[in-house]
Amino acid sequence: MNEPLATALLATAHTLVDHRLNVGSSGNVSVRDGADFLITPSGMAPAACTTADMVSMTMDGQPCGRRAPSSEWRIHRDIYRRFPAAAAIIHTHAPFATALACLRREIPPFHYMIARFGGDTVRCAAYATFGTEALSHTALAALEARSACLLANHGMVVYGHGLDHALALAEEFETLCEQYWRACQLGAPVLLTRAEMADAIERFRDYGSPQPDSYGG
Repeated sequence: MNEPLATALLATAHTLVDHRLNVGSSGNVSVRDGADFLITPSGMAPAACTTADMVSMTMDGQPCGRRAPSSEWRIHRDIYRRFPAAAAIIHTHAPFATALACLRREIPPFHYMIARFGGDTVRCAAYATFGTEALSHTALAALEARSACLLANHGMVVYGHGLDHALALAEEFETLCEQYWRACQLGAPVLLTRAEMADAIERFRDYGSPQPDSYGG
């Protein structure tokens, strides 16, 4: 097992609990490891885990380790297969994301930060039983051209180009879900136009990248 990656994976799982994005053994995290991936184990809270409990998985679904992989390993495997940019994946039952998922509500362009996730909405995947191939299929459809989605009556999924990036996106997404929920308590939020969102999406294409020296120095 890749010990540094396993250590980082477990630390991310701990952070999700510390930040109340997951409770107990809910949710799961994974990270690419060459042609394979590491994933958190099934039915174990991070507080009860050591790095030896992290599970190595091949892309054809074969686990290696002393624990069973998360029941949602298919979602992780299939996202890695479909989206080469995915290097780490987080699935949580965060409170506000889950509340919206239970309403089966797509998140519309109420805020320009929706563009952070690749489009002018964040979709809600159709419902399917947890741990099934059907759930993986619905998640892939909702993630097309996106890096986050809701899972109906379940929670959220995000992917990033590393564990730190995926964690940051999960936190940002839960914040947006809370803001949308709160705005809806006062009425229907005013939505941004397609043109306004297209501009935001374009600006996010190089968000965080070093910029040329505008002073020519």
